[in-house]
Formats: sequence, C-alpha cells, structure tokens
Amino acid sequence: MAFVNENYGNLKDSYLFADIAHRVADFSAARPEVKVIRMGIGDVTLPLAPCVVEAMGKAVQEMGKKESFRGYGPEQGYDFLREAIAKYYRSFAADIAMDEIFVSDGAKSDCGNITDIFSDDNTILIPDPVYPVYLDTNLMRGRKIIYMNGTPENGFLPMPDEKVKADIIYLCSPNNPTGAAYTREQLAVWVDYALKNDAIILYDAAYESFVADAKIPRSIFVIPGAKKCAIEFCSLSKTAGFTGTRCGYTVVPKELIRKTKDGKEFSLNKMWLRRQTTKFNGVPYIVQRGAEKVFSGEGLAQCRANLAYYQENAKIIMEALDTCGIRYFGGIHSPYVWMECPRQMNSWDFFDYLLTKVGVVGTPGAGFGKMGEKYFRLTAFSSRENTQEAMDRFVKEFE
Repeated sequence: MAFVNENYGNLKDSYLFADIAHRVADFSAARPEVKVIRMGIGDVTLPLAPCVVEAMGKAVQEMGKKESFRGYGPEQGYDFLREAIAKYYRSFAADIAMDEIFVSDGAKSDCGNITDIFSDDNTILIPDPVYPVYLDTNLMRGRKIIYMNGTPENGFLPMPDEKVKADIIYLCSPNNPTGAAYTREQLAVWVDYALKNDAIILYDAAYESFVADAKIPRSIFVIPGAKKCAIEFCSLSKTAGFTGTRCGYTVVPKELIRKTKDGKEFSLNKMWLRRQTTKFNGVPYIVQRGAEKVFSGEGLAQCRANLAYYQENAKIIMEALDTCGIRYFGGIHSPYVWMECPRQMNSWDFFDYLLTKVGVVGTPGAGFGKMGEKYFRLTAFSSRENTQEAMDRFVKEFE
C-alpha cells in the first residue's frame, strides 16, 4: 500500500487566496451589476517595461534561428543574468558573487523548496502575521513550529527573544502582509541572534524595490556577519511586474556551512546547487533575457516608474484611511497597507461587509495568522482609477 504524507492533514482545507476567489466569484454571480474592485491579491496591473519586452522579443527571434537557438540552460541561471544581479547587489553595498546567485521561477517557489536541504528535526521560528507559504511548507514536513508575534506595539516587527531557541528563522522585510520594514539596527540584532544560536535566517526580500529610506536595508547582506547565517530570496514579480512571466533569484552564500546530526559538514551553497540540478530545469532563456534588461540603467528607470505609480496608489489608500480615522501600518516601503478593521469587526466579517456593501475586495488579516485577526490588507497594485474609486467608496461608507 502507498501511504500519503499525513502532515497534509494539518493544513487548512484551502489556500487563503483560493478561498477569497471563491467568495468573490459567488458574490459576482449573485450581483453581476456591481463593479467589484480587487485590492486583495498582490498581483500587478501595469505591463512589463518596454525595454524588457524588446529584449524578450529579440530572444524569441534568436530561438527561431539554428545558429542562436538554445536548448536546456544551466539550472542555476545563465551567467549574463547572474552577473547583472551581482552588479545590482553591489549598487546597495552588498558583496555577492555570481556563483552565490541561483535564478528561479520566483521567491514563492524557493521559499518552499529550500526546506529540502534542511532536516525535519529543526525548530522553525515564524512571524505572525505571516505569508502563508512559510507556515504551510513546514507543516507539510511535520516540523516543530514556534511563533513570534507581530503587534501594534512592536510595529509588527518582532525581535529575538533570547529565551527562545530556533534553528531556522523566517523574516520578510518589507513585510507581507503588514508592510513593515526592519531597520539596519534591528536586522543586526537578528543576525547576532542567528550567529549565537548557529541558526539560519531565511530572508524574503521580494519587496526590496519599494524601500524609500537609506535606513531600511534592501538586503540582509549589508549586515556584517549575515553571509554566515542567512539565505535571501528575491523576485522580479513586484520589482518588474513579472508575476505572470515568472523569474526570481535566491542567494546562498558560500560561507554558509552547517552540520548533520552526526557532525558532518555541508556547504549549503553546494546543497542548493545539487537540489536545483536534480529537481529544476531552469528558467526559460527568453525570460532570463528580459530579466537581464531589468537590471540595466534603462530597465531600472522604467521599472521604478511603475513602482512610483503603485506607491502613489498606496498614498491614496493611506489618505483615505486618514480621513476615516482608521489606524494602519505599511504603505510607505511596501505596496501593502495593513489596516485595523473598523467598527471592531473581525477580519472575515469585514471582508464580507466590504465586498457586499462597498464592492471592494481586500485580504482578511486572519488568513495570515491569529495576530492578523481584526486587521485587513489592501494592496496598491490596482489601476489609479480603480484605486481612487475604491477609496472614494470607502470614505463614503466609513467616514
């Protein structure tokens, strides 16, 4: 008999965003006359930068000619893209070598797949509220999970507790869902904790391109000692609108050495390379040529223009919440605004109220953990017109 992984029984029946999609579909079927404005899932709405599209077009033409056709590429990514990413890191003072960079189809995949190289005996420390992938992928492995609570008092930026011992620590900054971002000093405390406890920090930097303050690090590797205790995930989904194009990268420093239970040392960089070459065939050449262009001067300028558009949307959301006297977090270094539910509503009750009374979709905070209850996430990724209309409706209902 083939037995299944019983740990799947510890998961919720459906993924958060699938549940939201079903509720919205049911409402739209019952009320087709209502224009529903979606500000829930963190999907972009602006098209790819023109220079990126041009680069991908040239790559398509290459694939149509015998002399420039490409088949299987290197699983860790083409050198031209890895070199461009290394140069990008140097622009904000992070010294990363090309062979420490692994190109993938996105940060979500790598955040889940990285668990392959760690023992299931590790204790996992996860923030709450939290991006569901961190929790679910470790539940699937049956690992012991402990939580650190994000609260209004700590700005939804929990710090280490020396009485708590963890082997693997998940950090996300700027944070999804709260939009909060760690300062350099705060990250230095986390690095010190990890080094002291021989722990590994899994650092999700998917939203680093939204950082607008030099005091907020765009990479954990600007912190001294981080290359001995951290792995960083990043994505072009939000930086360059690659949500449908799929491209990201993970940095595994060569200084990361850890032991098995019987004391044998392993290089995590080599382990991740072995994992990727076994289970992953790489990102398509056409996509990688587009990604390479993102990191050019022209590409960065065009992508930052799109980011500025979303940041202006976030400002519109925050101004509406200010008008209504509703407390919120995020929105400055992040496309997410994390708001308190008005009228003391629970987050799913507020989701239903906002959908049925206002015709706006957001994300209930309870979907991100128990500390997310009575909070709600709005995203700035909609169009300018829809963002303005949604917040005009919001102000009319809650002012």
